[in-house]
Amino acid sequence: MAIPDFSDVSKTMDAKVGVPRAIAPAMPIPAFSDISKLSNDLLGKDFYHATLSTLDVKLKTPTGVNVAVKGKQTFDGNTAGSIEGKYTDKSKGKASLTHSRMTFFLLPPSQRQLLVCTVMNMSKPSLSSTSPSSSHRVFALTYSRRPGLTVTNAWSTAAVLDTKFEFEDVIAKGVKAEAQSIFSPKSGAKGQKLNFYFKQPNLHARAFLDHGAGGNINAVLDAVVGHEGFLVGAEAGYDVQKAAVTRYSAAVGYQTPGWTASIQGIQNLSVFAASYYQMINASVEAGAKATYDVQNGSKVGLELASKYKLDPASFAKAKINDRGIAALAYNTKVNTGLTFGIGMSLDTSKLNEGGHKIGTSFTFEG
Repeated sequence: MAIPDFSDVSKTMDAKVGVPRAIAPAMPIPAFSDISKLSNDLLGKDFYHATLSTLDVKLKTPTGVNVAVKGKQTFDGNTAGSIEGKYTDKSKGKASLTHSRMTFFLLPPSQRQLLVCTVMNMSKPSLSSTSPSSSHRVFALTYSRRPGLTVTNAWSTAAVLDTKFEFEDVIAKGVKAEAQSIFSPKSGAKGQKLNFYFKQPNLHARAFLDHGAGGNINAVLDAVVGHEGFLVGAEAGYDVQKAAVTRYSAAVGYQTPGWTASIQGIQNLSVFAASYYQMINASVEAGAKATYDVQNGSKVGLELASKYKLDPASFAKAKINDRGIAALAYNTKVNTGLTFGIGMSLDTSKLNEGGHKIGTSFTFEG
């Protein structure tokens, strides 16, 4: 390595003067249920043997409504499906307050400009002068609004109507609110849910309020704090009618762009799960999860999984657990409108017997 020139010893800039070297952005703080998401997704998603066949159709109308039709058939012959419409208001409308007269008879030009700058810093409007008069000027104030509203309606074959309204950054910056109503015309049962999400650089907190069909209200609160990759989170459930804590959980973890690790204590700290995920390279991912039930005193359950990206349009996955149940899956994007997946589950201790499962998945997009 060449010895640097004296003038370069403390050099921390790029070739362009005044431009600092790129710094990798900090990873966002996950929600409590997502602390081990990368490992859980690797172990649980895109394995198609759980159902005989799955069909997803995703369409987008000219008006911007996303329509999703989902259906699945289980191995016992039962069929279930749903249709969902989702609309997000992404427009940024403008409202203007024109010809607002501001009179500065007693202010010199310097103070007049100072006052204008103060107004601009408070409300951040775009300011333009439409009159050359020195005693008064006519200004046009323009502000932008960000609606941040998403409406989702879903109707399932179980005769359940699910309507949800999502509000992003409406109450305050970093706050997302959801209002959800679930109604069954057949049974008359209904329920309402109110959810809040709060995100900051080092905090991710959530609150879920569930007003059930029986009239009872349950609340679930969770929060995760993070610093330089370290994560600490907790969750608690509360029954308003009984005025009692119904459940609690805790977790610790560490995340980097290349790997994550976490330990979670769930079900009132009676079940502990340790998860690990690593992106070995651009094509290979690996993960593992160990679970131990304190109350039952059973042996530690272990799952291992790996994902291999065959090419930009396809990948293969494999996993196995301590009971000898193995699963294989293959997913490929046939064209811009069709994705096909196939998977199978094998009991490696009983390969000569029945009980193995094969499932398929078709996803159409348009």
